[in-house]
Amino acid sequence: MNRRNKGQRPWGVLAVIAAFSTLVSLSLAGTASGEGGATRAERPPPIVKVGSKSDTEGALLGSMIGLILERAGIPVQYRLYFGPTPAVRQAITVGDLDIYPEYTGNAALFFNLPDDPAWRDPGRAIAKARALDAPNGIVWLTPAPANNTWAVAVRQEVAGSNKSPTLDDFARWVSGGGRVRLAASPEFVSSPAALPAFQKAYGFTLSSKQILLVSGGDTADTIKAAAVGKYGVNAAMVYATDGAIAAAGLKVLRDTKGVQPVYQPTPVVRAAVLEAYPDLPKMLAPTFETLTVETLQELNARVQFANEDPRSVAADYLRRRRLLR
Repeated sequence: MNRRNKGQRPWGVLAVIAAFSTLVSLSLAGTASGEGGATRAERPPPIVKVGSKSDTEGALLGSMIGLILERAGIPVQYRLYFGPTPAVRQAITVGDLDIYPEYTGNAALFFNLPDDPAWRDPGRAIAKARALDAPNGIVWLTPAPANNTWAVAVRQEVAGSNKSPTLDDFARWVSGGGRVRLAASPEFVSSPAALPAFQKAYGFTLSSKQILLVSGGDTADTIKAAAVGKYGVNAAMVYATDGAIAAAGLKVLRDTKGVQPVYQPTPVVRAAVLEAYPDLPKMLAPTFETLTVETLQELNARVQFANEDPRSVAADYLRRRRLLR
């Protein structure tokens, strides 16, 4: 046996090992910095998955979010009409969606806190939603001023010259003997949180003869009944930003006492995505701050009744407001 091989390797072998080690080191360095030897800084930015619920307003707002991100050079994958509230909530929780428009009042549902008075105040509602969702890595951005909640809308002759009628005005009119007939769903009439809550807070009472029950509870049916004056109907159960309200010439009565929870449309985003794109709040706030009840009614109507594409309506609105070029 060669004694040299016992305690040390031959010089030729050492050279081969050294060369191999260098190749391995280079390979590992390339892997650590990214495929093809690119550095982490050179990796392409993450694609943002923009979603929405399965409704007109969701697709409209989701399109606005996506268009604004695209304008900033952020790659976007659209997943609009993703599903109902439980589905989109689950999707953003597990990362199947990165951002979508949600409503502040739904946080009461997510965290099983329906009786918390915070949901009836816009400022407290968004603050509570943010605090509750922070541990989940979900961030609520700037909400719209619109409140898409259960409401009552009336025909123009009931509203009169009042440009912003309230439930206080309605209560005085009813108590003073005003002729009223309300089209509503059985749920709206019987649920303690709906019509009974309005009547208790504002001090008026509608008899059974003053209510037309609409089976199914579709607001399109209640709005139509009021619009055409079917069976003497001149008031309707609605959701505040229904597109049919403006098209039917109805006026939503403002809930000045905050009887109903506040449902302000708000972009919600995963914290990990916000870390990658920290300017998202500043990018989206100017748009959502312009979305009043009347604005959303008009935009929803263009989709629902003029059969316009939600993305086209969103792009047109953003350009008219100089929020998209």
